[in-house]
Formats: sequence, C-alpha cells, structure tokens
Amino acid sequence: MANNLSTRKETIFKTLQAEPYANFLGFKLISAEDGSAVAEVMPTENMLNSHGTVHGGVIFSLADFVFAAASNSYGQIAVGVNNNINYLSAGYPNKLLRAEANEVRRTRKLAWYSIKVFSEEELIATMEAMVYVKSEYFVKE
Repeated sequence: MANNLSTRKETIFKTLQAEPYANFLGFKLISAEDGSAVAEVMPTENMLNSHGTVHGGVIFSLADFVFAAASNSYGQIAVGVNNNINYLSAGYPNKLLRAEANEVRRTRKLAWYSIKVFSEEELIATMEAMVYVKSEYFVKE
C-alpha cells in the first residue's frame, strides 16, 4: 500500500511539474504535497519591465503556479475561482524568486490558500486564493 501511495504522489508531482506555461517561463516545482507547494525561478532579462525590475506578471504567474500545484496536490482536480495579489517590493534579475503556497482550509468543494513570494529572503508579494474542488481526479486514488 505504501508503495502505491508513493507512486501516486510521484505521478501527481510529475503531472504538476509538466505544466507547459510554467515550463515556458522556466519555473521549477520543488515540492507539492498535501495542500502545500514550493516553486522557484531565476529571473532573466526577458522577465523585466521597463524599469529593470521583474515584471509583475512573472511574479503573479509564479504565485499562481504554486497555488495550482498546492491545490491539485491531492490528485483531485481543483480550479481557481478567485485570487488577490499584493506587491510589497520589487524583484530583480538574477535574484532567485521562490513562491510558497499553503492550504488554509479545505472543504468538499472549496479550498483557500495563502501564497508568499520571496526574492532571496525578502518577502515581495502575497496572494490569497480560492479553488473550486471538482469531484474528478486526474490521478486516481
């Protein structure tokens, strides 16, 4: 049974890690399990805005990716229905961005998440987000 659970968790992780948009942006999923997830990206020159800092869309996308990974980490399909981001400080090229998502509460049909984005050790953005939890699984139990 433990081997089946381990294999299932690996399949879930590999599925989440293979997201085309996240891969296009160079995001790396570090972990995703039991309602939490961590992802990173090293910002490149093409991720900057006209002021030379990391574009807000990149920060939002990283937060959204880690939110999706956390909310889908059970193998059950969860789709975003709402999120709100606060930008606290700028991100800079060649300074690692790390996003962490944690489940706040999960019911049968809804779940809420708190997401933090760091540039190295500095907190640069926070996001609060909610998903609708569907009855279908993308990786069977």
